[in-house]
Amino acid sequence: MQVDQERYSRQILFSPIGEEGQKKLARARVAIVGMGALGTALANHMARAGVRFLRLIDRDFVEVSNLQRQMLYDEADAHQHLPKVIAATNKLQAIRSDLELDARIADFTWRNAEKLLTDIDLILDGSDNFQVRYLINDVSIKHRIPWIYGGAVSARGMSLTILPGETPCLRCIFPDAPTPGTTETCDTAGVIGPIVHVIAAFQATEAIKLLTGAKDNLETGLRHIDLWTNRYQLLKVSKQKKPDCPTCGLHQWDYLDPANKEQQEITMCGRQTVQITLSHPLNLDLLERRLQNAGQIARNPFMLKASVDEDHQLAVFPDGRILVQGTTDILFAKTLVARYIGI
Repeated sequence: MQVDQERYSRQILFSPIGEEGQKKLARARVAIVGMGALGTALANHMARAGVRFLRLIDRDFVEVSNLQRQMLYDEADAHQHLPKVIAATNKLQAIRSDLELDARIADFTWRNAEKLLTDIDLILDGSDNFQVRYLINDVSIKHRIPWIYGGAVSARGMSLTILPGETPCLRCIFPDAPTPGTTETCDTAGVIGPIVHVIAAFQATEAIKLLTGAKDNLETGLRHIDLWTNRYQLLKVSKQKKPDCPTCGLHQWDYLDPANKEQQEITMCGRQTVQITLSHPLNLDLLERRLQNAGQIARNPFMLKASVDEDHQLAVFPDGRILVQGTTDILFAKTLVARYIGI
């Protein structure tokens, strides 16, 4: 494959990559799950490094509160209520016109996880919840696709590289997802921008190593860093998977199993928002007419936003997802949806 020698000259001069490594990047297909703070930084690194294809997966749209740490977005994106994957695509295409981009405005669930992730070479975690991460882990191990976990909250972050069949998986280390409400989130502890970029840099560097074939240089330990207190830890984990691990040991795909499907109402990290997912698609044209008298309406090709009172807004997507903004109370959110849209 032809490589743009001028564009990537400084990266090619780095001998562990060289021209052969650059050619491998030019063939690579990467999926990023979640286009928030980590996801935007990862997409920026992958695009500029020369990765051929990026699939961007996110259910959300850009808001002003994102601009403090989500590097691909600007005020115009927030004012237009653009879906994050669309805003990111616009910026990335301007950075590199030959980049193949696949923007998916989608809620990542057991229904679509395998379809979205099984035709790529590497999965990068830019999500903000463990339900999604365990779902990625199931797909990764089942289809033998490596993935790189990352998380950041407050001034702390973690990252871990997972190679199916070669290293422990996420459930080997954390057998069960944390109970909701027992761990800090962006809503409860906030987050500073620099920790996002530190963790994304770890993830992106591991991605480049993996995609260029430098597997001997991968760090398979669990990194943990606290920028505010200047603490860095590398927790060595066993190099072998656990035989009794439900995922990589016993091959139980618990998070892909429809019988164990995730709840349909969830609170979203970093915002006063509840997402409610209906079982059927929504006609935005019809809803726009119905909600005209409910309050101010904003509409673009991807979503409809209605201010139903001074404190609450509904952001409605055609696939049946509704974001109720201004609350973290699931029962109250369901009441608003029932009142204005119907459940």
